[in-house]
Amino acid sequence: MDWEQLRFFLELARAGRLVIAARRMGVDHTTVSRKVQALEKDLGRPLFLREHEGYKLTEAGRALLPQVEAMESAFVGISDSLPDLGEQLSGHVRIGATEGYGTVLLAEQLAELGRRFPHLKVDLLALPRAVQLSRNEADIVITLERPERGPFIITRLTDYTLHLYGSEAYLAQHPEITHRDQLREHRFVSYVEDLLFSKELNFLDELVKSNSANLRSTSILAQQHAVLAGAGLAILPTFAAHNEPRLRRVLAGDVSFTRTFWMLMPIELKDIARMRTTWNFLREQAAVQQDILLPVDHQKEE
Repeated sequence: MDWEQLRFFLELARAGRLVIAARRMGVDHTTVSRKVQALEKDLGRPLFLREHEGYKLTEAGRALLPQVEAMESAFVGISDSLPDLGEQLSGHVRIGATEGYGTVLLAEQLAELGRRFPHLKVDLLALPRAVQLSRNEADIVITLERPERGPFIITRLTDYTLHLYGSEAYLAQHPEITHRDQLREHRFVSYVEDLLFSKELNFLDELVKSNSANLRSTSILAQQHAVLAGAGLAILPTFAAHNEPRLRRVLAGDVSFTRTFWMLMPIELKDIARMRTTWNFLREQAAVQQDILLPVDHQKEE
């Protein structure tokens, strides 16, 4: 019996499925199975019940689990006291995020994470839908919805602003917009309402009382490209629109929205070094990019 075998035991106990444990460890599922079987052979007793829905701990497995978790906590403490060990950080982390945040900001941030920890493997799920921790779709999730309950660690990652934008070409074809009542005369680009994954994205009803979206998409990046092509006006995240010189803010002093990104991780993953390191890195990156997420001097106002 060695620590390597115990690490695989711990990962499978937490994941409940070979394929998920293997993904988190950055190995093939047969490797997980082989390591666990070797540990069971060394101990002379089965640690898991292999059932149709996954792996469940036997009585011996339940007895072993807190001891291995204590060993893991001790190892994490040693890693924290010896920073150079961070260079050896390895394994697999899967991060789920909203499409806009994941594509515009997180992809670049994770390139820096890779430079710091070259042995760490990261999956980025940047999707126009909610990524489910409860279904083991990801290890860390950045979302607009704060869950009311669940065995999760939750932190308020950052607030961010959204504003009304139009392309320079589109705005040049219409009279200057000086008050909200004039918005009824314009076309809009927005979300497909029945496919909204968060009520936090339902901006248009607040801005224009009637259903005025002439072009709808589940993708915020598709919406931004449509606005650039002259399809109409849209509420866009400032962090996505601020660097696009062809976009101009509309009713800059009147139309503004603030939303919050929450970051979640299952409690059982909090003492895994690669998870904690990634979690802290994402918080650090959100903090240093506040000028993009919550800009004081907004760009390109009409």
